[in-house]
Amino acid sequence: MGGWRIKLVFLLVVYFAGFATAIYSLAPVPDSESCQVDEKSEKSLMYSALNSDEFAQSFSAVMRKCIGFGKKTTCRISRFIKQKLDERQTDK
Repeated sequence: MGGWRIKLVFLLVVYFAGFATAIYSLAPVPDSESCQVDEKSEKSLMYSALNSDEFAQSFSAVMRKCIGFGKKTTCRISRFIKQKLDERQTDK
């Protein structure tokens, strides 16, 4: 009986770890006035911001592909199930 509880706890841990990661990655960076920022670190911040924008765009494109694939597969499966149900009804 404890199997589903372990799965639930595991899924909650994974969910909150992902949530914490998202919060950490979206947290604002301190202003240059409040801390000493040299030119090298400023360039790396700009580079990481550009990389995150590129990553977000590529991730969005891949997710749209996955969603489209899921919709097509769902339609095919629903047609197949309807066909099998119709065959069973005609056999009776």
